[in-house]
Amino acid sequence: QVAAALKEGHVTPTELCQRCLSLIKSTKFLNAYITVAEETALKQAEASEERYKKGQPLGVLDGIPIAVKDNFNTAGIETTCASNMLRGYISPYNATVVQKLLDQGAVLLGKTNLDEFAMGSGSTDGVFGPVRNPWSYSRQYKEKSVPKSHSEDKEPDWVITGGSSGGSAAAVSSFTCFAALGSDTGGSTRNPAAHCGVVGLKPTYGLISRHGLIPLVNSMDVPGILTRCVDDAAVVLGSLAGHDPKDSTTIQDNFKPFELPNLTDVSKLSIGIPKEYHAPGLSSEILTIWSKAADLFENAGAKVVEVSLPHTRYSIVCYHVLCTAEVASNMARFDGLEYGHRSDMNESTESMYAATRREGFNDVVRGRILSGNYFLLKQNYEKYFIKAQKVRRLIANDFVKVFRSGVDVLLTPTTLSDAAPYVEFIKEDNRTRSAQDDILTQAANMAGLPAINVPTVLSERGLPVGLQFIGRSFQEQQLLTVAKWFEKQVQFPMIQLEEVNRHDHGVFQHQKSASFS
Repeated sequence: QVAAALKEGHVTPTELCQRCLSLIKSTKFLNAYITVAEETALKQAEASEERYKKGQPLGVLDGIPIAVKDNFNTAGIETTCASNMLRGYISPYNATVVQKLLDQGAVLLGKTNLDEFAMGSGSTDGVFGPVRNPWSYSRQYKEKSVPKSHSEDKEPDWVITGGSSGGSAAAVSSFTCFAALGSDTGGSTRNPAAHCGVVGLKPTYGLISRHGLIPLVNSMDVPGILTRCVDDAAVVLGSLAGHDPKDSTTIQDNFKPFELPNLTDVSKLSIGIPKEYHAPGLSSEILTIWSKAADLFENAGAKVVEVSLPHTRYSIVCYHVLCTAEVASNMARFDGLEYGHRSDMNESTESMYAATRREGFNDVVRGRILSGNYFLLKQNYEKYFIKAQKVRRLIANDFVKVFRSGVDVLLTPTTLSDAAPYVEFIKEDNRTRSAQDDILTQAANMAGLPAINVPTVLSERGLPVGLQFIGRSFQEQQLLTVAKWFEKQVQFPMIQLEEVNRHDHGVFQHQKSASFS
């Protein structure tokens, strides 16, 4: 809609950019952004405006304000991974996905907050502080939450965004941008999308280039897409997908961007409900919503079948071993010599390495490095790493068998419950939380399959709940078509951000009309 408004001249790229920048300032309390590239963004918007005046826009994304998670390299803009290790680091090049967006004329507003090096499921563990979920300040949540005291100015218990791409999800949810990039290694795009009431797409492994995404787990990392509707996710995917000579794991075939059809007949669809996703800790509320969604498909004429993915129960342990092993390997590059933080300790090279890593990494990152190196020790390699690789193959084969049986798309919960209040969330350590929060999402990463979170309904607490669709490898068009049909049926409500209205003197109203006219 906003692309059409730009094309027809109802709004200019500069006006749109200024509105978003103004909103970023008025929603600063959310802590969604680490860096706001105001000057660069306005220059890009002006260049876009010139192209529109000449009638030569670069594409549907020309002039559209976007945000990028701060673990993608951006030339000339600081890339920190929310860590002291990279604070002040400015990359000499753009990640391929960032470059593709800029080549399409998108306007880069800034870099979004995350868990340090994307290790976490709450966006609470970065050095720049936790991200607050915009829904904490929504009328829907406030009406349902009972204040603990009668004090009027007591701040409500704000809830987490989920993670690790919480900054990107909060940015899209609070209208400060129209789309954002996240990364997804075990659910880091879908988890915050579910908690923030936005669409979160994790494409098939190899469909989008990882070049310039600072690696966490090379064999599972995928750039993720966060938008406010499924159609927008398809548009962004069309701009990003395809072969990249700089990333040998990308597909060789050309990718043809697609427009999503309006599905009217779902009678030919077979929807699989994996029984293993009725996992320990799944709230009764989410279970009810999941069942209702299955009924929705069945009542519309689709075939809904219960399926089994028997190795799912081993997946989180398997994921932990493989994830930490690759983390240990990837983090070895941060030694204080080439880039990033360097300690003043100069007794010996070894002491400088050790001090640099102690000062640069937080406990979570150091803990994962230690675990990973333990699993990779000569005496443990076969017992842990090789065994985990074999289990990973069994997990991938489970999905292959189910899809071969005629199932088109799997329907599962994305998270075990709605977003937790920050004060509750931080009572547990990062490893325990990640093991709980990734349980429903990481299997898709291990199998390399496309998966999408679709915001479904508000919980009894007035917070978003999303459901996940998992598709066949490289069948994004089918997956997104089903997700779009579901999105249309559930009619997820729009966030009513009173706090923003109060902060920004009506900018938010313009934003709404620009995006939802």
